[in-house]
Amino acid sequence: MKAGKLAKAYRVDRGKHFRLKDFDPADTAGWQSKELAEEALIEHKDRTAALQAKLYAQDRWSLLLIFQAMDASGKDGAIKHVMSGVNPQGCQVYSFKQPSPQELQHDFLWRTTMCLPERGHIGIFNRSYYEEVLVVRVHPELLKNEQIPDELVTKHLWHERFEDIRCFEQHMARNGTVIRKFFLHLSKKEQKKRFLARLEEPEKNWKFSPGDVQERRCWDDYQNAYEDMIRNTATEGAPWYVVPADNKWFTRLVLSEVIVHTLEEMKLSYPKIDADKRKEVDAAKKQLLKE
Repeated sequence: MKAGKLAKAYRVDRGKHFRLKDFDPADTAGWQSKELAEEALIEHKDRTAALQAKLYAQDRWSLLLIFQAMDASGKDGAIKHVMSGVNPQGCQVYSFKQPSPQELQHDFLWRTTMCLPERGHIGIFNRSYYEEVLVVRVHPELLKNEQIPDELVTKHLWHERFEDIRCFEQHMARNGTVIRKFFLHLSKKEQKKRFLARLEEPEKNWKFSPGDVQERRCWDDYQNAYEDMIRNTATEGAPWYVVPADNKWFTRLVLSEVIVHTLEEMKLSYPKIDADKRKEVDAAKKQLLKE
C-alpha cells in the first residue's frame, strides 16, 4: 500500500458499526522496510513545514490534532518525530494529566477549550477532553471529584458527554478549526514489552510509574471504552484514525501522512496583496535598490 492511501485506510468517520478488533495493532499495510518508511517520513516532514508556513501566513484556519492511547503507545515520541520540522512559532503542544482543583470547578471541556489553537496555528493535545469518557468511565469514582449534582449523574451520562463532544467539535469546525483525532492502537503484548524495557534499561527508568501496571489490569475495560468512544464521536468533520502502534516507525508514517493530507485538503495559500499594497512593495524595493 502506498503512503498516499494510508490516510484513508485507518480513518473512521462513521462510527455506528465500528469494532476495534477489526484493526490490527501490528499492521504495516504492506510496508516491509523501515528504511523506506523513514524516507517517506522525511518527505512528509518537509511538506508539512511548507504547508504550515502557508497556514500561518493565511491566518484563517487552525488545525487541532488530538492524541489518545494506552500507556507506552509512543505518543510523545510520535509527536516529537512527526512534528519536528514545524516552526515552533506556529505550533503549541499541551499535555493534559490529572485535573487540578481549579479545573475541577468547571465543566469537563473547560480546561482544553482554554488551549485551543488560534487561527493560523497547529494545536496538539497529548490526551484531551476524551479522558472524561475514558479514565473517568473506567474509574467512575473520579466523578465525585467533579462535584456534579447527583441528579445529573445518571445512566445516560456517557452518551450525554458523547453528544456534548460531537456538538463542541461541530462548533469548532464551523468556526475554522479542522480537527483530526488519533487513537494509537497498541497490543497488550507490545505494551508489556515496552514496560519491561522501562524497568530493565536504566536510561528509561524515569518513564516508569507504578500506576502504569495498575492501569494495565483494566485493559479490557479501556478497550471497551475506546471502542465506544470512537463509535460515538467519529464524524465526517472530526474523524478518528485508528493507527497501528506496535511498530513505531509505521505509526509515525501514518500520522505524518494524515497530517499532510489534511493540510493539503485545506487548500492553503499565501495571502495576495491588493493594488495599493503592490505599489508600496514596488516603491520600497526601488528605494532599497538605490542605496
